[in-house]
Amino acid sequence: MTRTTPPRPLDVTAGFPELNAHTTTATRLHPRPGAPAVTQSSIGGPLLWPAGEPWPVCDVDDHDDPVPLPTPMIPVAQVYRHDAPDFAGPDGTDVLQVLWCPLDHLDEGYNPLVRVFWRRAAGVTRVLAEPPAPAEVHEEYVPAPCVVHPERVREYDYIGSLPGDLAARVRERFGSRYQYDLSLAPGWKLGGFANWSLTDPLPMDCEACGAPMTLLFTAASSEGPASWQPLEDAPVTPTGIVIGRGYSLYVFRCPASFEHPVATAMQ
Repeated sequence: MTRTTPPRPLDVTAGFPELNAHTTTATRLHPRPGAPAVTQSSIGGPLLWPAGEPWPVCDVDDHDDPVPLPTPMIPVAQVYRHDAPDFAGPDGTDVLQVLWCPLDHLDEGYNPLVRVFWRRAAGVTRVLAEPPAPAEVHEEYVPAPCVVHPERVREYDYIGSLPGDLAARVRERFGSRYQYDLSLAPGWKLGGFANWSLTDPLPMDCEACGAPMTLLFTAASSEGPASWQPLEDAPVTPTGIVIGRGYSLYVFRCPASFEHPVATAMQ
């Protein structure tokens, strides 16, 4: 079943054509509880993980509570290139896999520690039958298994990231409605822009080369306000994930190299 985001209440570019220079697309994933297979895109589902490849573990000793090291990570998302127009990955890969340590990390702002992997589906000839499970988890970091219903939408950059004069005029015309109803799709998604709702936009620069990073993936506590709910249905918290006090965790990648580490921000 498809999921269709309602048209925006108005076209923000009608009065501000300059916004066409500050736009991109995002793929909303629209997770819904189900029983995904390893051959499907999913949130919280099984991964197409090679049986001969070590399962990722967290060996960073900055947990909020003392836990044994290393702690096995858990699957958060798997997205196949053919399902998501905004898939970004190295040439020759067609699967994006996101895992995290399901515990609070002090150096991550009391959020999970995220790791990202890309692979070629045809190269996995034997799938790991049963990944190791962590001895301790925060339940709010364990997503319910969900199938996804990808949909491509258009976004306009966060108002605080727009040039000063444009930002001032957009703010005067739309107020907070620009941020919440007209420009930035909420929920689980690939690509798009971050909504810096808690802070001013933070400099997300690659720790390996210093390049400004781009948004790769969003894990969300909620699918957002009513205006963004699909025409077909409207579950607000399909995955059961809670980030902070109901926020989103943004995962950024380096545009210079997929081998450089990702970075995260909670907003």
